[in-house]
Amino acid sequence: MSAAALEAGTAGGGESAARRLDAEDPLAGLRERFCIPRGAGGAPVRYFCGNSLGLAPKRARACVEEEIDDWERLAVGGHFSGQHPWYSYHEQFRESGARLVGAVPGEVVMMNTLTTNLHLMMVSFYRPTRERFKILIEDAAFPSDNYAVQSQLIHRGFDPREGVIVARPRPGEQSLRTEDVEALIEEHGEELALVLFGGVNYFTGQAFDIARITSAAHRQGVVAGWDLAHAAGNLVLKLHDWQVDFAVWCSYKYLNGSPGAVAGCFVHEKHGKNAALPRFSGWWGNDPATRFAMHANDVFEPRSGADGWQLSNPAILSLAPLRASLEIFDEVGMPALRAKSERLTGYLAALLDDAAGSRFAVITPRAARERGCQLSIRVREGAAALQRRLEAAGIVCDFRPPDVLRVAPVPLYNGFHDVWTVAPGLLSDGAEGRRHDGIEENGHPRRRRARRRPHDDLSRARGPSRERIRAATRHSKRGAGERPLDKPRSIHARDPRPRGGRARRRRAARRGADARAHDPLRPGPPRLSALRQG
Repeated sequence: MSAAALEAGTAGGGESAARRLDAEDPLAGLRERFCIPRGAGGAPVRYFCGNSLGLAPKRARACVEEEIDDWERLAVGGHFSGQHPWYSYHEQFRESGARLVGAVPGEVVMMNTLTTNLHLMMVSFYRPTRERFKILIEDAAFPSDNYAVQSQLIHRGFDPREGVIVARPRPGEQSLRTEDVEALIEEHGEELALVLFGGVNYFTGQAFDIARITSAAHRQGVVAGWDLAHAAGNLVLKLHDWQVDFAVWCSYKYLNGSPGAVAGCFVHEKHGKNAALPRFSGWWGNDPATRFAMHANDVFEPRSGADGWQLSNPAILSLAPLRASLEIFDEVGMPALRAKSERLTGYLAALLDDAAGSRFAVITPRAARERGCQLSIRVREGAAALQRRLEAAGIVCDFRPPDVLRVAPVPLYNGFHDVWTVAPGLLSDGAEGRRHDGIEENGHPRRRRARRRPHDDLSRARGPSRERIRAATRHSKRGAGERPLDKPRSIHARDPRPRGGRARRRRAARRGADARAHDPLRPGPPRLSALRQG
């Protein structure tokens, strides 16, 4: 086992060592509190896609049914009676949400969705002037962050081509260096109005130094905001102590809050107490003492803290599953989860180090403090096909174009034996039971016959050229982002017929039909992986 494994405390090799590590893990029992999906054969899958959608806590169903029962029994009365009155439902998360991200009660509210919250925060905290209007973001930021930043610039009358500064890695490197980000902030300090970074980059899995980057922004008089979609429930955060101005996150990834779950928002108390801070207002952000005065109170009086940015009454049925998940986080605590996460991800990195050849490379930073629980693996060829083959074998991860697989061992429900299964799956070349893209469906090989023309002489082809011709003449279902198949020119070079006008037109028509059949961008049937989010 490599040095990385020794540093992670996972010395030893083989399946028996992985099972021993699970037996010694004090958090191994948490897995039983989640619903693990089953594959086609009925066996539980190895689920490494919690960075896209977390698994359902078993108690989530009961939490939702409690609210449906109250709705059926009490109707409108459920706002002020019942097991968890809806009027103050969101307040259940004031303290648990604060503990999750290292805040003080009142700095966190669960509301809306991530991008909605991001726009609401930028209304208040992106205050551009003619001289200071630019926004610094990370390279390969999540698309929604890019779109939000560009639209805010346009809304304020600025050109995004001038208003967006992108922090990029050095040539030949995959990750950003913190000192380079600090230097960029200092260089553009007089032009910047906002630094907006992801706590963990969704594509590379790099975890940024939130404290240092926030401090660098503040030294230049710049607001520091954070998208914690891949950091909340993944890293130990101290937003209050780090003096972060605002942060937003979704709750359906590491927080297991259900698809499209109600998101989270942090506003530092130094801003939350400022009632004069500009914002978009809604009645649920009003002071609860006067909220139901309705039209008799026509002046907005924001509640102190993050609650003052709420717009509408919360979606109760979307908040209910989050109760079940945050109960587990509160019980275990982020430090313990993070400690296991570092060991799990270190174990996976060590297995890949021992096995990796030229076929793939890990682009996530090596140091545990610089990554969350995700490893991003760049695959030289056939990344999408490899992801589908892993899924058929019961290993669920995801593919991000053009060539990256993301594997996230989540400490709540993944174990060391789960991780041990990944390396053999990545190393498998799919030679058995595969089509040209290496997929085996339902355990049975599915092949398509080579499409032959009367004058094609495939039988004479030898070696790799024959395989290339056969692959090129089969109907393609290659994944988005893979290299297109080479055009099989050698087939037509053997055509003995004279190249007359009519025959040439017929051959050209056939070649056009072949090209359309092999177009890798041609829409095909939707796949499970296409539905996964960042």
